[in-house]
Amino acid sequence: MKFTAEQIAEILEGEVVGNPAEEVSKLSKIEDGEKGSLTFLSNPKYNSYLYNTNASIAIVNKSFLPEKEVSATLIKVENAYESFSKLLAFYNTVKNNKIGRESPHYISESATIGSDEYIGAFSYIGNDVTIGNNVKIYPNVYIGDNTIIGNDCTFFSGVKIYSDTIIGKECKIHSGAIIGADGFGFAPDENGAYQAVPQIGNVIIEDQVDIGAGATIDRATLGSTIIRKGVKIDNQVQVAHNVIIGENTVIASQTGIAGSTKIGANCMIAGQVGISGHLSIGNNVKILAKAGITKNIKDNKIVNGIPAFNAKDYNKSYVYFKNLPQLAVKINTIEKELNAQKTKTNG
Repeated sequence: MKFTAEQIAEILEGEVVGNPAEEVSKLSKIEDGEKGSLTFLSNPKYNSYLYNTNASIAIVNKSFLPEKEVSATLIKVENAYESFSKLLAFYNTVKNNKIGRESPHYISESATIGSDEYIGAFSYIGNDVTIGNNVKIYPNVYIGDNTIIGNDCTFFSGVKIYSDTIIGKECKIHSGAIIGADGFGFAPDENGAYQAVPQIGNVIIEDQVDIGAGATIDRATLGSTIIRKGVKIDNQVQVAHNVIIGENTVIASQTGIAGSTKIGANCMIAGQVGISGHLSIGNNVKILAKAGITKNIKDNKIVNGIPAFNAKDYNKSYVYFKNLPQLAVKINTIEKELNAQKTKTNG
């Protein structure tokens, strides 16, 4: 796809300085710019690269005044960084705007599919599935029976959606994610052997949720595992049965959340966090990387450590922890001196 400077300026409501017919077909960093590419400049530290870049078009702030000749056509906007982000989103939408049905695929006769859909090859859509408009289903996606999917969702290759899942509008689920597998529910019998407890609930994902590659969200034992509106889940996150995650919470990679825990809205959970089951975590909580959560957390707290506690107290404690070898030497030295003084006094 090719775009002219004039077309890009129209999208960004910017002003062209240079050739409005200049064309680009790809994006680049300003230091690696090539002919036919579009770049941007927002940080003054990178000003020098603009005078040497081979990029054909550069997005800059309106306040930018070049000190030397610039070969690239400039598009001046209020905020270059925000405008470039907007352009990335536009480019991504255009790039992924596939329509039609590839073969082979399987769609149950009882399934209902809206308009402008894309169904990739080898996809499977089960009985009584309802799919909204402008949904993109890439190759090798499985959608189980009785699933409901809202408008403008995208499921990348290899996504598996188990039966009875409900997904809102404008959701994006990346390759390899599995939604609705059985929760980890087992009970020992009289002989100590573990028997599976049927997991007959479902998963509900509300609007504008992003789920990363390889993430897993388990169905509830009874009721629903719920991911609220605007939640962003990174790659390889595990969400267990009956967990509820509040609106606009973000969760980084390799975090694991055990069953029936409730997480509030607008929380930030860093990578490799482990959260025990049946806990309540408040709103606006920040959990730092590798923390182990074993107790409830109130609103607005920042925690770290294993088990986790107040992050400021953790940082103070860590100063002592990392110096324990030196402190141990000092204590041993003091102990020897005291013992020597005691021996001398008794002698």
